[in-house]
Amino acid sequence: MAHLRLLLSHTRRHPHPHRLLPLFHFSSDANSSSSSAPRPPPPPIKPVSYAPKPKQEAAPEDPAGPPTTNVGRDAQSPLPRRPQQPAPPREWTRQDMRYVKDAAPVISPVSYPSRVAPLPEDRPAGGDAEGVPEEGLRGEGERIQMEAARATRNIFGMQVEEEEQVPYPTIIPVVKRPQKVAIDLVDAIRLVKTSANEKKRNFVETIEAHVMLGVDPRRGDQMVRGALTLPHGTGKTVRVAVFAEGPAADEARAAGADVVGGDELIEEIRKGGGKLSFDKCIATPMFMPRLSKVARILGPRGLMPNPKLGSVTNDVSGAVKAAKSGRVDFKIDKTAIVHVGLGKVNFSEESLRENIGAFVHALLLAKPVGLKKTSKYVGYVKKFTLSSTMGPGFPVTIPSLSVAADHYNKVQVS
Repeated sequence: MAHLRLLLSHTRRHPHPHRLLPLFHFSSDANSSSSSAPRPPPPPIKPVSYAPKPKQEAAPEDPAGPPTTNVGRDAQSPLPRRPQQPAPPREWTRQDMRYVKDAAPVISPVSYPSRVAPLPEDRPAGGDAEGVPEEGLRGEGERIQMEAARATRNIFGMQVEEEEQVPYPTIIPVVKRPQKVAIDLVDAIRLVKTSANEKKRNFVETIEAHVMLGVDPRRGDQMVRGALTLPHGTGKTVRVAVFAEGPAADEARAAGADVVGGDELIEEIRKGGGKLSFDKCIATPMFMPRLSKVARILGPRGLMPNPKLGSVTNDVSGAVKAAKSGRVDFKIDKTAIVHVGLGKVNFSEESLRENIGAFVHALLLAKPVGLKKTSKYVGYVKKFTLSSTMGPGFPVTIPSLSVAADHYNKVQVS
């Protein structure tokens, strides 16, 4: 049974039938030996040595025929060897070059001669210049001719030479104009009238006062605004509009108002597209709520009636007469400067001096209560400049303004 199992296992590992013959002999000998005498020992195995195979060069492969392969394990023909490609030369490393002198290739510097293009007058008459081909000279000549033609340009058929390019301008320090010295009020009025009369204008210029105040216009408690009636008027015709009804409207017409009306006047202003036919507005207290419809039109132009300026009152006739006689409203702008017109150039010097004194007196009355660390003028009125509509300005001294304001105050009290 054991011999049968050995035979089956050997059959699975070696399926060739001719290799099973020794096993059959072995099994038959075993069966016979079981009944007869013991089997003699196997013959000894002699070692066999083979001579070394000589090295043969690889034969060139035939592309037409199939490659020869070694079919059997005991085949005597050697296998063909593939030709070995030579290995690429190894690059030198930094460590190899430390021990090998002059291993790196020597790079010799190469210098090229500088090329200078000769001018057309340097070209020899007989032929080409030495070392410069004829084409290079021709191209250089064309370039010079183009630059010469670019230097001149044609404007309406006339050749005009272009100016040479100037270097980049350097920074020039700004020269400030010398500050004008403040002068007396009478001298300033005389100079303003003289400068206005020298220039022949098509209209009569206005004498304007520009006052720089030491207040902060962003603060509500330092707002400067007011109104005054000039003793000699402004010299211009003022058109007055009155918002009133009933007896107040009749009183305004009798006082000389140019435009008088109620709700119909408000609707006319609202639908008029911004066109106004008056310069001053006066209203009774009962019309102030109704004027909110046209506040966006009258407000930006300074025409909105204001109780502080005396344009909202029940005494309509007195307000109209004051506006006709030369009532002036003033208010500081966002730069803390007051601009106001105080008469015409054709006024006398004494009339202009009284108008300016009245304005300075009203400016002192409008001084904010919260403005501290200032005297009557110093710290409040920083600069007072007098000028005409299109003329230069002349600064005025504060003491001369104080004298004019005191004189107007004495005349008004008396």
